[in-house]
Amino acid sequence: MTKNVPVHNDPISPDAVPDQIRVRRAEARADYQTESVYAVIDAGLVAHVGTIRAGLPVVIPMFCVRDGDTLLLHGAPATGVIRRGQEGIDVCVTMTLLDGLVLARSSFHHSMNYRSVVVIGTAEVLTDHDEKDRALDLFVERLMPGRQAELRPTTKKEVQGTGVLRLSLANASTKSRTGPPIDDEEDYDLDVWAGVVPMHTVYEAPTDDPRLRATVPVPDKVTDLVGGATGGVTG
Repeated sequence: MTKNVPVHNDPISPDAVPDQIRVRRAEARADYQTESVYAVIDAGLVAHVGTIRAGLPVVIPMFCVRDGDTLLLHGAPATGVIRRGQEGIDVCVTMTLLDGLVLARSSFHHSMNYRSVVVIGTAEVLTDHDEKDRALDLFVERLMPGRQAELRPTTKKEVQGTGVLRLSLANASTKSRTGPPIDDEEDYDLDVWAGVVPMHTVYEAPTDDPRLRATVPVPDKVTDLVGGATGGVTG
């Protein structure tokens, strides 16, 4: 297991940022600090993983969870990215959270408020049974904290039937936009509404599995989610 070494503890000089992860467009919105990278990852559930397959770029969505200074990616063992990752595979991983629609007084200045992260590195496939078993627990806990303790133990066959990639977060950057629209100065006098429409994820009332025994209640931790929200696009 990779040791938990921070990405960057102290403010990092723009000159010290590796070219691989340097943000060149709207560089003022970039952030390379550990806590910023972790915050975006911890608020999301899906990472888009880019690789090269047969000379062509391929991007697939994968369920993810942060484990210290590494990112774990969940998939079936037969998934191409996991099959090709047996000896390590170069990947570019991105995550984006939408926080609002930014409506300006001109079409040119319309935008979105967002938080995003890009991670570049070599991902490795977990092969050790105990490491994979622990990773699967982390995935379940990411979906619902405390859920794993309510479930039957994961079987050896189930562990073998799941693929997990691990990627260091040492080479990562974030980029974000916040705030109101930025219009041309002469446009502020126009009688055109401008502002931000916030966006967030909303959990709705849970529905029972049709085969659920009538005596089994909905756990408090599930009902507590209703009315709650996390950062990101409404879903």
